[in-house]
Amino acid sequence: MFEHSFEEEIQQLKEGTITEIVIQQKDFSLFREAWKVQEDREKIIGEAGLNGKIIYRFVD
Repeated sequence: MFEHSFEEEIQQLKEGTITEIVIQQKDFSLFREAWKVQEDREKIIGEAGLNGKIIYRFVD
């Protein structure tokens, strides 16, 4: 089974290549593992959406 790695997407978010990352409820724990090792994780802000989705944006 393929496990999604969010490290690359988080880097793209911080660089401004993408503006947001939409995380489904089933992927939250994988995203959290990649997020919690980021030194500037307090700048990656999540906003709760419908049906368990979370939208993360980088706020500098």
